[in-house]
Amino acid sequence: MKKIILLFAFTFSTAIFSQQQSDFWKHVRFGGGFGMNFGSSFNMLIAPSAVYDFENGFSLGAGLNYQHSENGSVNTNVYGISAISLYDVPVVGIQLSGEFEQLFANQKNAGITVYRNNYPALYFGLGYSQGRASFGIRYDVLYDKTKSVFASPFSPIFRFYF
Repeated sequence: MKKIILLFAFTFSTAIFSQQQSDFWKHVRFGGGFGMNFGSSFNMLIAPSAVYDFENGFSLGAGLNYQHSENGSVNTNVYGISAISLYDVPVVGIQLSGEFEQLFANQKNAGITVYRNNYPALYFGLGYSQGRASFGIRYDVLYDKTKSVFASPFSPIFRFYF
């Protein structure tokens, strides 16, 4: 994981300093997603990201994510790195998205590791975008129920960029 983070940092910093500083930063938005669920189980998601806005409605960027869930004595941690592409359809507020994630999962039951795996996810999403926020749904086309810790290939989208 350290190698992936270092590669991400090197790639992002190279892109930053190869552009003119003032022009580059005018097109960069920071934000990401956040989620929390309480009830019979506890779930938390933190997904910071940055995207570069191109003139034609396209945005490309990268992100990190961390998800934690607790259900009884079972604790699951999923973390990963992602490449993000967004397209805002002019006027109507529809946002199309594509996101590739490399995920690493570790699941423990009563402190004993019962599952450890890494796997890719490729999401295609459709959402509604208004101002700095967008929400919708995405689908993992690489979903494999034998490898994934997620119950479904569908997941909600909640993004905020500033």
